[in-house]
Amino acid sequence: MKVQSFELKPFTEESLRILDEEGRQVSHWDHGLTDKQIVELYRLMWVTRLLDERTLILQKQGKIAFYASSAGQEAAQVGSAYAMEPQDWIYPSHREQGVFITRGMPLEEIFGHFMSRSLDPARGRQMPGHLGRYDLHLITLSSPVSTQIPQAVGTAYASKYRKESSVTMTYFGDGGTSEGAFHEGLNFAAVFQCPVVFFCQNNQYAISVPLNFQMATKTIAVKACAYGFDGFRVDGNDVLAVYSVTHYAVQKARSGQGPTLIEAVTYRYAPHSSADDDKRYRRPEEVEDWQKKRDPIKRLRLFLIRESILSEKSDSELLEQLKEQVMQAYEIAERSPHPPLASFLEDVYAEEPWFLKQEKQEFVELYQEEYERGEK
Repeated sequence: MKVQSFELKPFTEESLRILDEEGRQVSHWDHGLTDKQIVELYRLMWVTRLLDERTLILQKQGKIAFYASSAGQEAAQVGSAYAMEPQDWIYPSHREQGVFITRGMPLEEIFGHFMSRSLDPARGRQMPGHLGRYDLHLITLSSPVSTQIPQAVGTAYASKYRKESSVTMTYFGDGGTSEGAFHEGLNFAAVFQCPVVFFCQNNQYAISVPLNFQMATKTIAVKACAYGFDGFRVDGNDVLAVYSVTHYAVQKARSGQGPTLIEAVTYRYAPHSSADDDKRYRRPEEVEDWQKKRDPIKRLRLFLIRESILSEKSDSELLEQLKEQVMQAYEIAERSPHPPLASFLEDVYAEEPWFLKQEKQEFVELYQEEYERGEK
């Protein structure tokens, strides 16, 4: 198979890629990753998928109130987050499980969050999917669509003002580009040359609205042109291409050359959320086609085996280890207690005032019995 030379160009209609659907290298593109790092990307993608599968089961069992699946988007999330440095800031959207895993959030904390257990850094006080951890520079998302975009630009502007080396990346879906906050964020970032990367996961649907009902442009990446900076369209199911494009954009921002918009073309296998019925707006055959022919984990697996980086045996052993790791993390979260009854009144003041202590005591006296019975 002929391998073409590759040049990183903005505003292409075709998605930039290194690997095709069969895991064959189709372009000479120095992604700069070692074999060990590529296996790590593969591991992180599998952990994300396995966590997703387990969490969907928990939601159906009634142990989780709400869930937005990330299945199908692992390469876009893991590849992009892997290109970031520890000092960089991330503003996620509502299905970025792969980003949190890649960033280093423990699996038991993620399970604990969805199950509203004490392991959750927010101690059950956030809607499921609103993960965050300050020490990892992961900012808790806001529920309104695209609110995180101008917030991320503000953080990037602050980094520039303080002469820090950090870059900010914000995630959003294709539907988010229809919001005013998207355009305001891009314009501000361009005018002030903020060190920010806008990462759009174009998974083809804004809940139930297909892409062609949202916009007349052929790509999302081209929207950056109107604001005066580069936009790249990348195959979001090719983790090597995602990493490479994101790494370029991050280093560009870090060197003071301003923002970049990345459109990662991908697909979500599950409904928009556990509250959605996707059969009302898309055909099952469409989902099956993406799963069979374009799955991001399968693509990288084929590459790893073809290049003898993994064998069939070592791949199977790795998968079994990861399944055990995810199950152990779930069991730890399952055994962890629920947050104390009055904890929802905490973490507001640095030093708890007397009247709040009194309110907590009164609250516990009123509702402790019902709480213990599971009625509250």
